[in-house]
Amino acid sequence: METPFIFGKIATDKNFTDRDKETAELVQNFKSLINTIIISPRRWGKSSLVNKAAKLAMAQDSNLRICHIDLFNVRSEEHFYSLLARKVIAATSTKWEEAIESAKNFFSHLIPKISIGTDPANEISIDFDWEEVKRNPDEVLDLAEKIAKKKGLKIVICVDEFQNIAEFTEPDYFQKKLRSHWQLHQNVAYCLYGSKRHMMMGVFTDSSKPFYKFGNLMFLNKIATPCLVEFFKNRFTDSGKKISDEASHLIAKLVDNHPYYAQQLAQLSWLRTNDICTVEIVREAHTALVEQLSLLFVTITETLTTQQLNYLKALIAGEKAISSTEVMHRYRISSTTSIFRSKAALVKNDILDNKAGEISFQDPIYAYWLKTEYFAK
Repeated sequence: METPFIFGKIATDKNFTDRDKETAELVQNFKSLINTIIISPRRWGKSSLVNKAAKLAMAQDSNLRICHIDLFNVRSEEHFYSLLARKVIAATSTKWEEAIESAKNFFSHLIPKISIGTDPANEISIDFDWEEVKRNPDEVLDLAEKIAKKKGLKIVICVDEFQNIAEFTEPDYFQKKLRSHWQLHQNVAYCLYGSKRHMMMGVFTDSSKPFYKFGNLMFLNKIATPCLVEFFKNRFTDSGKKISDEASHLIAKLVDNHPYYAQQLAQLSWLRTNDICTVEIVREAHTALVEQLSLLFVTITETLTTQQLNYLKALIAGEKAISSTEVMHRYRISSTTSIFRSKAALVKNDILDNKAGEISFQDPIYAYWLKTEYFAK
C-alpha cells in the first residue's frame, strides 16, 4: 500500500493541504498577468503551491500557458538563456514540429542549435552560440512576449530558485537587463520564488536593487494546526487507518507546523500504525526522525563557530535579552558585535530566519536536536 503522505516532491491533489487563500490569490495573479514574488523559508511548499495554482489557472483560461523554470543548477547567463528559450517554446507548443518551427521563426539574429532526443515531445534541446547571445540578448528575453502576441496567448513564466542569479558574473547588471525587458511585457507575467529566503528578501525588498517593487509580494506562513489535524485524519482514514486527536495535534506541535516535516513525521507514524495511531507511536516516530537526521545535524554544527553556537544556546534556552551583560557572561558571548555577526551568519546560512525582527529556527527538528542532544551533554 502506498503511504498517504508526500514530502521531498511536489504535493498534488489530496496530498496538498491548506493554502486556499494563497492559491486563489496566485490563480488570479496568473490570469491577470500580475507579477508575483513568493517568499518563505525552504520546504514550506512554494513549488507545490505554484504547481497547483498553475493547473487551476490554465483550466480556467484556455489561452493561458504556464512555463516552469528551475535555476537550481544554473550558474551562468549562457545556461539561463538556453533554458529560458527551451522552456518557453516547449510550454507554448503542442507538437514537437511546432516547437522546432518556433525555434526557427522567432529569432532574427540568433541561429538556434536544435537537437532531438529519442522522445521528441520531451527531449528537444535548444542552444545558441554564446557570442551571438551576448550581442543579441533581447532575442531570448523578449521571446515569450513575441510568441504570446503571435499566437494570441497569455504566458506566465515561473522561475524557481531565482536567487541563483546572484551567482552569475555581474549579477546586478544582469538583473537590470532582465527588469528592463520584463517590465515592458504586456502579455507575459513572472512568478519568482526560491529557497533562500534572506537572498530573495535582498533582491526584492532592497530599494537599491533592480527588482525592487517588481510585483506583488506573497509571504507564506506556516500551515495552521486545525488544517494539519484535519489533513492527518483524512489521509489516515483514506488509507484504512485512524489517528487520535491527541496524536494529530502532537505531530503538528513536534514539527512546529513545518509543512515538509509534518508530512514526514505523519508518514513515519503511519508506517508504525496497524489500526489507530496514538501519541506513543508519534513520539516513537519523532525519535526515529531525529536519529535519522542526527548525522546531518552533526555535520552542520561542525561548520559553526564557538560564538555562533553560544548564541544558539542562549536562543534555545529562551533568553529574551541576549545582549544583556548577564546573559552574554552566562553563555560566554564576547560582545554585542559578536551577537550581530552570529545572527547575520546564521540567517545567511539558512539556520535561522529573521521575520520582521523575530528570530526563529528554520528547521524545528535541528532546534530540538540541539536542545536535547548537543547542548544537553
